[in-house]
Amino acid sequence: MTSFWTGKRVRLRGIEPEDWTAFMGFAVDEERLGDLLHPPRSAEGFRAWTKEQAVAKSDGDCFSLAIEALDTGQIVGAVGPHQADPHAGRFEYGITMDAGHRRKGYAAEAVVMLLRFMFAERRYHKCEARIFGHNEASLALHRRLGFAEEGRLRDHVFFAGRHHDLVVMGVLADEFARLHSMREFA
Repeated sequence: MTSFWTGKRVRLRGIEPEDWTAFMGFAVDEERLGDLLHPPRSAEGFRAWTKEQAVAKSDGDCFSLAIEALDTGQIVGAVGPHQADPHAGRFEYGITMDAGHRRKGYAAEAVVMLLRFMFAERRYHKCEARIFGHNEASLALHRRLGFAEEGRLRDHVFFAGRHHDLVVMGVLADEFARLHSMREFA
């Protein structure tokens, strides 16, 4: 049996100190694509963050994982749940992908593995994702994965000099299970 965390294209793994350059690249990509705008961060800041992540204990069901391409061993993105509320049975998650590795199936496979864990192993009932309204590729990915649009927060976030809509999408555990078998990527 292969690892639960290994699919056909990607492997999800803990963040290692040497991953700092990949995470620095993700930050540049997000800014360039209009996803986020933060003050510049130093290389040493990224080194310290990945070193901290490499030894950090998970905060309950909130953690970050590197997405590694199986064919190259390269870090192509990161994914992880956050805002987990075990009492309510819901969590949010976030994903970032290197610009050169988008639309290759890596994100879809990583999300399915993460949601499979959170729904089947951690017994959550619902996953939510918050996506910028202008990010058509991410909206389409989430629809393909079974997420439904639950609402649009108009002019909810401000970055790059203007306000942007934030789309809230969600998928329930039983909806996800109907679309994605446990062996889909094995």
